[in-house]
Amino acid sequence: MSQHSASPQLPVTFRPTRTRVVLLTVGVLVFVVITGVSFMLEIGGGERATFVFTAVLFLGVLILLSRPRVSADERGLTVVNLTTKRRLDWAEVLGVHLRPGDPWVSLDLADGTSLNAMGIQPGIAKKQALADAKALRALAERHSTGERAGHRPEATEG
Repeated sequence: MSQHSASPQLPVTFRPTRTRVVLLTVGVLVFVVITGVSFMLEIGGGERATFVFTAVLFLGVLILLSRPRVSADERGLTVVNLTTKRRLDWAEVLGVHLRPGDPWVSLDLADGTSLNAMGIQPGIAKKQALADAKALRALAERHSTGERAGHRPEATEG
């Protein structure tokens, strides 16, 4: 199938690279500026510590926001969102969706639930997110049918 030929080689990691670069750059710059200002002001140690703590807290939040990714390997997916990490076997992933207006990819799971995969988000790189979602969908379709390393799926009655 043409969809299967579009799937990338495994292992592969999808992440919002541009968003990540912006978040980390802004975080480091704000940290440097706030910390620098705290040392230029004639203030006590407690106030300076508060400035630095605020800068560290701000940087920490931006690092947390840059954390999401989706990693695929032969066995399945690892979905890392802001505060959670979940490992899925390929058989658990029934669908991959990125509809217009969605903030990130949604995975339909075999247990009837869905899982947001924030590692593919169209924010400031819409074309890349669409290509990543398509590649992930092709991988999920290929692996859900049992096609691995040139093996054809076994026929089953259903």
